[in-house]
Amino acid sequence: MTTNHRAGPAAHNATAIGRTPVQLAALAIGAVFLIVGVCGFIPGITTHYDMLEWAGHGSGAQLLGLFNVSVLHNIVHLAFGVAGVALARTVSGARWFLIGGGIIYIVLWIYGLALGDYHTAANFIPVNTADNWLHFGLGVAMLGLGLALGRSRRGELGRA
Repeated sequence: MTTNHRAGPAAHNATAIGRTPVQLAALAIGAVFLIVGVCGFIPGITTHYDMLEWAGHGSGAQLLGLFNVSVLHNIVHLAFGVAGVALARTVSGARWFLIGGGIIYIVLWIYGLALGDYHTAANFIPVNTADNWLHFGLGVAMLGLGLALGRSRRGELGRA
């Protein structure tokens, strides 16, 4: 087995456990989505939990007192988490999870911006300004990771 010493310890660790950097990124992001999805159902972590609704702008629950959530929103986070963990099993799956998820979150950001008024029936997810900017950041990060790490091989951190 050859080791690229310039790639640093992260590449060595990825090789040692048999996963590439793109797989580790997808696994980590999937795990975060699972945690966020579960936390959306925990009173205290989710403020105004008594106002949690199935979907729609009427859900007054907020994860960490900042991000609007609903049962549907939490289920979407859980589904993204399961997808990330499952797709992280292969390099191509991990790459497509990150790129596809990034595109989805950029579309959600555009959707949130296009809403303008968050108190409309079109806001079925629901989203607010904090959600919009989080969706933008997630979209850019996931796309960036998928594109930068997606073609790397074991032991090559981000090199195409």
